[in-house]
Amino acid sequence: MNIVSARLLSQHLSSPKFSLPEEVVSHFGAMQAQEYRMMRWAVGMRTRRPSAEAFRKAYDSGKIIRLHLLRGTWQLVSAEDYRWMLDLCSPGGFSVTMGWMHAAGYRITEEEIGRTREILCMTVASLRSATKQDFATALSRKGIVMEDHRLSFHIRLAELSGTLCSGDLHPSKATYSLTDEKVPFRPPMDRDASLMMLSEKYFRSHSPSTLEDFVWWSGLTKGDCRRGIELSGGDIVPLKLKNRTFYVHRDARVAGFRRGIILLPPYDEYLIGYKSRDLVLPTDHVHRAHNNSGIFYPVILRDGVAVGNWNPFGKGFSPTPFNEDDSLEGASEKWDRYQQFLKK
Repeated sequence: MNIVSARLLSQHLSSPKFSLPEEVVSHFGAMQAQEYRMMRWAVGMRTRRPSAEAFRKAYDSGKIIRLHLLRGTWQLVSAEDYRWMLDLCSPGGFSVTMGWMHAAGYRITEEEIGRTREILCMTVASLRSATKQDFATALSRKGIVMEDHRLSFHIRLAELSGTLCSGDLHPSKATYSLTDEKVPFRPPMDRDASLMMLSEKYFRSHSPSTLEDFVWWSGLTKGDCRRGIELSGGDIVPLKLKNRTFYVHRDARVAGFRRGIILLPPYDEYLIGYKSRDLVLPTDHVHRAHNNSGIFYPVILRDGVAVGNWNPFGKGFSPTPFNEDDSLEGASEKWDRYQQFLKK
């Protein structure tokens, strides 16, 4: 098995089969959505006919939800997966968030959380879809002047508690809605069922990948991740490749790989979904894909391997190859496809 081509197929970066944005997100379970503008392309490029408008409709209708979840970072999840994933992963998100709060010197009492959350909920109930600035204004009217970073922690805690989730899509700013008005209620799943579901979604969308990759991506313990694999009933099987033990889902795609150029957005699952990225990201060029602070950049893939950078927000297409002799033939056509996505 060729690991690179298999991953491109599992991630639907090669020969995508999905028609709807929400189908893509459901396939992954959770997709990194750190860059608010580019999360749209991360989803859209994995559909047969990429359309920014199709993404907006799915997002505004609540079929796709954005919140802080895995590892305490921004994710997209489908409405059908939202509640069980929150139950399973929010304890880890809370732990990470509290650690960041303490490291930044913030001490937020339960009384402050309750008082602030009440105002946040009242604001969202009034506006239906509120921005962070809307929250700051509402707090100020109540005599509470809150520093921006402190407010961010309050919003994040409200997300992890299941109170707030994403509101309507804005060109550049995150918005928030009341979860109970945005996401239909679903009966809770028991922990084992949730572990099995998360494991199946991860390995179906990221195969081949290692146990360490799954632990990194999910933010769960190694014991929980092993348990999820075991509960799959043999649908997730080990495979020895390149002196490592990978796992592959039996339903993972194996046919349809096409060579060519892919314009990858920053924070894309193709890179951030794995702890080890050396198979697709040359060691000498790691700094061109992300820095030591975890900031990921847009990269160009050629046959699944990172070979350059591109600027999604430039007026024209000016790709930068990692090496002078790296061929970027076909990249201009992919830029045109991206531009068409923005217009549709």
